[in-house]
Amino acid sequence: MEGTAHADAAQRLPEFPQPRTCPYHPPAGYRTLREQQGPLARVRLYDGRAVWTVVGHAEARALLTDPRLSSDWSHPGFPVTSPRRASIQKQALLIGMDAPAHTAYRRRLISAFTARRINELRPAIQRRTDELVDAILRQGPPAELSGALALPLSSLVICHILGVPYEDHTYFEQQTARLVARQAGEQDTLDALRGLRGYLDALIVRKEGEPGDGLIDTLVQEDLADGTLSREEISALALILLMAGHETTAGMITLGTLALLEHPDQLAAFRADPRLVPGAVEELLRFLSVADVATRVAAEDVQVGALTIREGDGVLLPNSAINRDPRAYPDPDHLDLARTDARHTAFGHGAHQCLGQNLARTELQIALHTLVTRIPTLRVAGPADRLAVKPADSGVQGIYELPLAW
Repeated sequence: MEGTAHADAAQRLPEFPQPRTCPYHPPAGYRTLREQQGPLARVRLYDGRAVWTVVGHAEARALLTDPRLSSDWSHPGFPVTSPRRASIQKQALLIGMDAPAHTAYRRRLISAFTARRINELRPAIQRRTDELVDAILRQGPPAELSGALALPLSSLVICHILGVPYEDHTYFEQQTARLVARQAGEQDTLDALRGLRGYLDALIVRKEGEPGDGLIDTLVQEDLADGTLSREEISALALILLMAGHETTAGMITLGTLALLEHPDQLAAFRADPRLVPGAVEELLRFLSVADVATRVAAEDVQVGALTIREGDGVLLPNSAINRDPRAYPDPDHLDLARTDARHTAFGHGAHQCLGQNLARTELQIALHTLVTRIPTLRVAGPADRLAVKPADSGVQGIYELPLAW
């Protein structure tokens, strides 16, 4: 009887995640959770499980640095937000683990993503962006931004960092595109991930005999050679970097362009003064929060105000709600590119804060500013409210396509 009562209570909870009805605003239900339950709320996953969701900004930042919340995907209580997410969790490394293993892996990758290293890449990113915009202009309107600029730019940049040979980039892009396709289901995701793992496994073997200067080459020459990492670990690390740095950045370029075009006063300021670009990108990251939900499980009881997250409880931290907390951001639903508070959680917070955030910021600054300054009459081709919004369980929020005219 007790189990039945718990199940019935869970069924009465709000579902999570909830779909966006506007591409750049979080689900309206997240505000309702905050207003009715406070900074921590109880919600129900697709499988009927009751978990906590954190919609308060201060509470989220504190919990994301609390070692009592675990990122270990193998923990029996770890929450899964969709079957597709479960497929990805079975394939990836680094994100779904705790210290000391997470720290050791992260240390081997961080040199490729330092601010100094990314600044060295800035001319190459600008050059490739200009080439892609040149192609858009040659083709003439209409153009679809995701396929014409956002996906190829993010794919080519991560290929360059990893050391994927240029002659392989077409296959590489085809496989990564399958991960973000509109009709991608659980089996499609698995097939794409297996294809990429097979490619990366073969690439590592090639690089043992023909070393280059990418991150995979460094891991092969140093960590594989001395036995610190296996081929399987290097392949898994490369795969998670690809997934983490490809779809999120591409989604931000596409959705950031839409948000600017839908807010012409902000677009005018963004276009007019290049000095505003870095801060404007931070506001767009807060406002859009495309990498929406961080997931954790409580390894011990955690007290948050008058509430207790019990050991084994699942904890969800939706950035789109956290970054719209009015206690942290006055008028949070207003896009204000002059906003100076950049304590958003769009890249996470704490030990698992996004390794590639310097790269993502640079790509966004270059891509967005180049696009709107080189094509000053840019506009959305058709009604923005008819754009197909990604489903709530897709992981990275946003739109599949953005048709543009000028």
